[in-house]
Amino acid sequence: MFEHHKRPLLPRRDFLARLARSVAIGIGCIAFALGIGILGYHQFVKLSWLDAFENAAMILSGMGPVSPVESEAGKLFAGFYALFSGLAFITTMAVIFAPVFHRFLHKFHLTDDK
Repeated sequence: MFEHHKRPLLPRRDFLARLARSVAIGIGCIAFALGIGILGYHQFVKLSWLDAFENAAMILSGMGPVSPVESEAGKLFAGFYALFSGLAFITTMAVIFAPVFHRFLHKFHLTDDK
């Protein structure tokens, strides 16, 4: 996906296109994770769609749950969703920042051919 360290640095336009693609993939991952949370909170915790969105968004952003969970199925879902959300957030940040980190390392390791 990324160029080899012996190849020249990508032009800025191509780099920005790569970064935009990574951001789009990251947004897709967040939307997918949010969708899982909304459906799960609506199905297992019996929250309205709006409250399910609120709870899923708060868990996914790391803020914590808003509505109390009473049922056993709801508690199991909330626990697993919280674990999943932590991994989803870390993975999404890695996907988004990978091109920036790669460009930094690539630029740092370029040899001076003068």
